[in-house]
Amino acid sequence: MGSKLTAPGICTRKRRLGADPLVMLTAYDAPSARMADEAGADLILVGDSVAMVVLGHSDTMSVTTQEMAHHTAAVARTRPRAMVVADMPWMSYHVSAADTVTNAAALVRAGAGAVKLEGGAERVPMIEAIISAEVPVIGHLGLTPQSMLAQGGYRVQGRTSEAALGLVADAKALAHAGCFAIVLEGMPAPVGQMITDALSVPTIGIGAGGDCDGQVLVFHDVLGLETRMLPRFVRRYATLHDDGVDALARFAADVRSGAFPHADECYKMSPDEEMALGLYGHRG
Repeated sequence: MGSKLTAPGICTRKRRLGADPLVMLTAYDAPSARMADEAGADLILVGDSVAMVVLGHSDTMSVTTQEMAHHTAAVARTRPRAMVVADMPWMSYHVSAADTVTNAAALVRAGAGAVKLEGGAERVPMIEAIISAEVPVIGHLGLTPQSMLAQGGYRVQGRTSEAALGLVADAKALAHAGCFAIVLEGMPAPVGQMITDALSVPTIGIGAGGDCDGQVLVFHDVLGLETRMLPRFVRRYATLHDDGVDALARFAADVRSGAFPHADECYKMSPDEEMALGLYGHRG
């Protein structure tokens, strides 16, 4: 299966140096973590997307540090080879440096091997504080869901040359602050390539083109469990929502027709014990 992946091992994974592309998948519980790890993921992200795809919220800003720690612990208990990365939720690192480190520590105590936070150069002081506490950090630039109010919704970023150069500058600032990898989300492919070429640490794209050093998608999107939205960058590799509804409907039909449970699916008593209860020969 190979040794456990760590931040020092991942930070050198640049495609231009001959490294294989990094594969990151989200997971929010033990079954999905086992599946992602058995599939060969390099990183498992306990994403704040859990708010939308598991907890039923309309955005990612409703999940708390305590909830993120709960889901991180469930993933970490599977002891995957992949590195477990936990998202720092909204308002967990927009506070004092001391509180930011405390929140990051809660995720590490839950089992995370690194934390991820959103934002550009303005986040450098918090990134440096977390790293000074010996916790590895992944940055996140471009379309940052926790900034949806400021960005006017889920909008592609970096469409103008000025905005693109701003993202490149932010990426360099995050790398200089010590981020061992940076997620690039929702930006034109040429901008994703510019940032990737400008950095010595790997980039992991989600809607940022094919020139990044790796790619990440949400577990529920890849498997077709989430059907309410289909962003341009999502490729579905299965239709588990439809397959699951079909299976559950067949179960319901069998219950209503009496076909489930079959006698072979029921526990039995010896004839003597049935007779003692006055049930011998009774089949319901």
